[in-house]
Amino acid sequence: MEPSKLGDNVQIDVKTNYLSEQSDPDSKRFVFSYHITITNKGAHSVQLLSRRWLITDGNEHVQEVAGEGVVGEQPMIEPGASYSYTSGTVLATHVGSMQGHYHMRSNDGHEFDAPVVPFTLAQPNALH
Repeated sequence: MEPSKLGDNVQIDVKTNYLSEQSDPDSKRFVFSYHITITNKGAHSVQLLSRRWLITDGNEHVQEVAGEGVVGEQPMIEPGASYSYTSGTVLATHVGSMQGHYHMRSNDGHEFDAPVVPFTLAQPNALH
Protein backbone atom coordinates (compact mmCIF):
# COMPACT_ATOMS: atom_id res chain seq x y z
CA MET A 1 0.00 0.00 0.00
CA GLU A 2 1.33 3.45 -0.81
CA PRO A 3 2.52 5.42 2.24
CA SER A 4 -0.02 8.22 1.78
CA LYS A 5 -2.83 5.69 2.34
CA LEU A 6 -1.29 3.97 5.35
CA GLY A 7 -2.68 6.68 7.65
CA ASP A 8 -6.17 5.54 6.65
CA ASN A 9 -5.48 2.29 8.53
CA VAL A 10 -4.95 4.10 11.83
CA GLN A 11 -8.08 5.10 13.76
CA ILE A 12 -7.67 7.79 16.41
CA ASP A 13 -10.35 8.35 19.06
CA VAL A 14 -10.20 11.25 21.53
CA LYS A 15 -12.00 11.92 24.81
CA THR A 16 -11.41 15.21 26.61
CA ASN A 17 -11.97 16.33 30.18
CA TYR A 18 -11.84 19.71 31.92
CA LEU A 19 -9.79 19.50 35.11
CA SER A 20 -11.48 22.01 37.41
CA GLU A 21 -9.27 21.10 40.39
CA GLN A 22 -6.14 22.13 38.46
CA SER A 23 -7.70 25.15 36.75
CA ASP A 24 -7.84 28.75 37.97
CA PRO A 25 -10.24 30.73 35.76
CA ASP A 26 -9.46 34.01 37.60
CA SER A 27 -5.83 33.60 36.48
CA LYS A 28 -6.87 32.53 32.97
CA ARG A 29 -5.62 28.97 33.54
CA PHE A 30 -7.86 26.26 32.12
CA VAL A 31 -6.45 22.73 32.32
CA PHE A 32 -7.67 19.90 30.10
CA SER A 33 -6.77 16.25 29.77
CA TYR A 34 -7.19 14.24 26.60
CA HIS A 35 -7.32 10.46 26.39
CA ILE A 36 -6.32 9.09 23.01
CA THR A 37 -6.81 5.58 21.67
CA ILE A 38 -4.90 4.67 18.51
CA THR A 39 -6.16 1.54 16.74
CA ASN A 40 -4.25 -0.20 13.97
CA LYS A 41 -6.81 -1.36 11.42
CA GLY A 42 -4.16 -2.35 8.88
CA ALA A 43 -2.38 -5.61 8.11
CA HIS A 44 1.09 -4.47 9.30
CA SER A 45 2.45 -3.46 12.69
CA VAL A 46 3.04 0.27 13.02
CA GLN A 47 5.22 2.26 15.38
CA LEU A 48 4.41 5.76 16.58
CA LEU A 49 7.62 7.77 16.14
CA SER A 50 6.58 11.35 16.87
CA ARG A 51 3.69 13.76 17.29
CA ARG A 52 2.83 17.28 16.20
CA TRP A 53 -0.01 19.28 17.75
CA LEU A 54 -1.48 22.68 16.98
CA ILE A 55 -3.31 23.90 20.08
CA THR A 56 -5.56 26.94 19.59
CA ASP A 57 -7.23 28.82 22.43
CA GLY A 58 -10.35 30.98 22.24
CA ASN A 59 -8.23 34.05 21.48
CA GLU A 60 -6.83 32.34 18.35
CA HIS A 61 -3.42 32.01 20.04
CA VAL A 62 -1.76 28.93 18.52
CA GLN A 63 0.97 26.90 20.14
CA GLU A 64 2.77 24.10 18.38
CA VAL A 65 3.94 21.04 20.30
CA ALA A 66 6.13 18.49 18.57
CA GLY A 67 8.41 15.75 19.76
CA GLU A 68 9.33 12.12 19.82
CA GLY A 69 6.70 9.58 20.83
CA VAL A 70 3.92 10.19 23.33
CA VAL A 71 4.23 10.21 27.13
CA GLY A 72 7.83 9.03 26.76
CA GLU A 73 6.99 6.04 24.58
CA GLN A 74 7.24 5.10 20.91
CA PRO A 75 4.75 2.23 20.96
CA MET A 76 4.54 -0.56 18.41
CA ILE A 77 0.89 -1.29 17.61
CA GLU A 78 0.11 -4.70 16.15
CA PRO A 79 -2.65 -5.25 13.56
CA GLY A 80 -6.05 -5.11 15.28
CA ALA A 81 -4.55 -3.78 18.51
CA SER A 82 -4.89 -0.40 20.22
CA TYR A 83 -2.63 1.84 22.27
CA SER A 84 -4.08 4.38 24.71
CA TYR A 85 -2.58 7.21 26.70
CA THR A 86 -3.65 10.33 28.57
CA SER A 87 -1.95 13.71 28.42
CA GLY A 88 -2.98 17.30 28.97
CA THR A 89 -2.68 20.94 28.03
CA VAL A 90 -3.28 24.34 29.59
CA LEU A 91 -5.21 27.10 27.82
CA ALA A 92 -5.69 30.78 28.67
CA THR A 93 -9.37 30.54 27.68
CA HIS A 94 -12.27 28.27 28.66
CA VAL A 95 -12.52 26.82 25.17
CA GLY A 96 -10.05 25.81 22.47
CA SER A 97 -9.14 23.08 20.03
CA MET A 98 -6.36 20.69 19.12
CA GLN A 99 -5.37 19.00 15.90
CA GLY A 100 -2.29 17.40 14.49
CA HIS A 101 -0.79 14.09 13.46
CA TYR A 102 1.32 11.17 14.54
CA HIS A 103 4.32 10.30 12.39
CA MET A 104 4.45 6.52 12.12
CA ARG A 105 6.43 3.75 10.47
CA SER A 106 5.01 0.43 9.32
CA ASN A 107 7.03 -2.74 9.86
CA ASP A 108 7.82 -2.79 6.12
CA GLY A 109 9.68 0.52 6.53
CA HIS A 110 7.17 2.98 5.09
CA GLU A 111 6.78 6.18 7.08
CA PHE A 112 3.49 8.08 7.08
CA ASP A 113 1.40 10.58 9.01
CA ALA A 114 -1.83 9.56 10.77
CA PRO A 115 -3.95 12.72 11.07
CA VAL A 116 -5.78 13.71 14.24
CA VAL A 117 -8.87 15.67 13.21
CA PRO A 118 -9.60 18.82 15.23
CA PHE A 119 -11.24 18.25 18.59
CA THR A 120 -12.66 20.72 21.10
CA LEU A 121 -11.44 21.45 24.60
CA ALA A 122 -14.18 23.21 26.58
CA GLN A 123 -15.05 24.00 30.16
CA PRO A 124 -18.44 22.44 30.95
CA ASN A 125 -21.32 24.66 29.82
CA ALA A 126 -18.93 26.86 27.80
CA LEU A 127 -20.60 25.70 24.57
CA HIS A 128 -24.36 25.52 24.32
